[in-house]
Amino acid sequence: MATTNINNPSMAQLLLGIPSQQKLGLMVAVAATVALLAGLWMWGQSSEYRVLYANLSERDGGAIIESLQQQNIPYKFAAGGGALMVPSDQVHEVRLKMAAQGLPKGGTAGFELMENQKFGTSQFLEQVNFQRALEGELARSVQSMASVANARIHLAIPKPSVFVKEKQKPTASVVLSLYAGRSLDEGQVNAIVHLISSSIPNMPSQNVTVVDQTGTLLSAARNGNRQILDASQLKYVRQIEQDYVKRIEDILSPITGVQNVRAQVTASLDFTTTEQTSELFKPNQPPNEAAVRSMQSTEALNGVKSAGGVPGALSNQPPVPATAPLVTPANAVAAANGPAANNTQKAQTTNYEVDRTIQHTKLPTGNIKRLSLAVVLNNRNVADKDGKVVSTPYTEQEKAQIASLIKEAVGFEEQRGDTLNLLNSAFNDTTEELPELPIWKQTEIIELAKDIVKYLMIIIGVFFLLFGVIRPAFKSVSDYTPPPEHMGGNDDGEEGSAMGFGQPMSSTHAYENNLQIAKQLAKDDPKIVATVVKEWVNKE
Repeated sequence: MATTNINNPSMAQLLLGIPSQQKLGLMVAVAATVALLAGLWMWGQSSEYRVLYANLSERDGGAIIESLQQQNIPYKFAAGGGALMVPSDQVHEVRLKMAAQGLPKGGTAGFELMENQKFGTSQFLEQVNFQRALEGELARSVQSMASVANARIHLAIPKPSVFVKEKQKPTASVVLSLYAGRSLDEGQVNAIVHLISSSIPNMPSQNVTVVDQTGTLLSAARNGNRQILDASQLKYVRQIEQDYVKRIEDILSPITGVQNVRAQVTASLDFTTTEQTSELFKPNQPPNEAAVRSMQSTEALNGVKSAGGVPGALSNQPPVPATAPLVTPANAVAAANGPAANNTQKAQTTNYEVDRTIQHTKLPTGNIKRLSLAVVLNNRNVADKDGKVVSTPYTEQEKAQIASLIKEAVGFEEQRGDTLNLLNSAFNDTTEELPELPIWKQTEIIELAKDIVKYLMIIIGVFFLLFGVIRPAFKSVSDYTPPPEHMGGNDDGEEGSAMGFGQPMSSTHAYENNLQIAKQLAKDDPKIVATVVKEWVNKE
């Protein structure tokens, strides 16, 4: 029978020979080590999640999740369930991929409603679908603004009528949901109003109402074409004041220095709208320079009138026989040929145009009524005889010259009531410095510290597993000596030495080694020793 070398046992023999309790402990240690290593590796490979999309509709959310699953991209939902999150290093890539697929489509439907018209649809349904599509397209256009998260638009389009008195203008209502911390200024609101009014035929801009998610009216009330409350007027006043301040600082900076002059301007503007109509008449003009409106001439002759008659057939007939004597009296001839035959009266009437001028004047708004100027000058720094810099105020003559420059720069008018207050004083140079942000509060340092702690914990966990769990477990296995497989004599009938371990007693060292093994075996498992002794007794 072949003997087994006890001094150099194999790993399989060691594992088969150890007790069940030690096997179970070793298996648990190995499993815990593998699980801990896997957890540390996954924790080290895990990345931070960021929001991919927020406030998705159910249809868009399902389509995006399906696309993420097909691409094996991990995702999760935020705590509130309103945002879809993906790893931070894949946010931009995933958004580009979703955009290539046309996702998200948005909760509002546009003109794609008109693509799936069913056969036999009534005219009323077609009109309703067209209005829904128009509302959806306008909502998408408004949502493209940076500050608008969501928009809903309601259109009230009246039915066309052939009667002029019954015609009504369409109206629109817009509800905006703005991002947190965002707001719309007056110009942006006006842009939304004009965008919608320009998209609907015959819709005036005053028929568009815009409100936000809190119910605040964003479109100001209007009176005809003029806003009752116009915030742009205040903005115009601020621009005028800032322009005057810049003029003062620009003209004084080369003299006093950039940081040595402070100016404030208060402008009083008149936004009253005024229209004037006047009709002017100038004095009488000379006749040769005036324009003739009409002229009438009358001429009358006193005495014998020249022969004449009515043209026609009666005038062409031969004269009738005379009934009077052929000799005419002398006085009659003299009366016919005398001065009375040349008495002529003439009258002429001339009407001239009246010189009149009609003027219709609309005065501009925003005229400056009054300016109030306040300017502060810092003392100038002058070196004295010893070379020491001394703060010296300006002289009265210099202040007068500076005041003159200021008046010329802003167009100062005393008749208008403008005032100027110029003060020369030393500035307080003590500036309050902001405390430097502690290093442990800086964002970059906090992120770096998180990464360092993360990897340090991974390294500590690996060293603990290697030297605290794996190494002691394998050391206990390597130090353990398995029991002999067969005790007794060999095949030749020779009785084995030292309880028959198969190792011949050729030397004292081997004997001592086998003896120690036998003692250890008797101590660890006395049943085996009892069985061997029992077999010896039975053989005898």
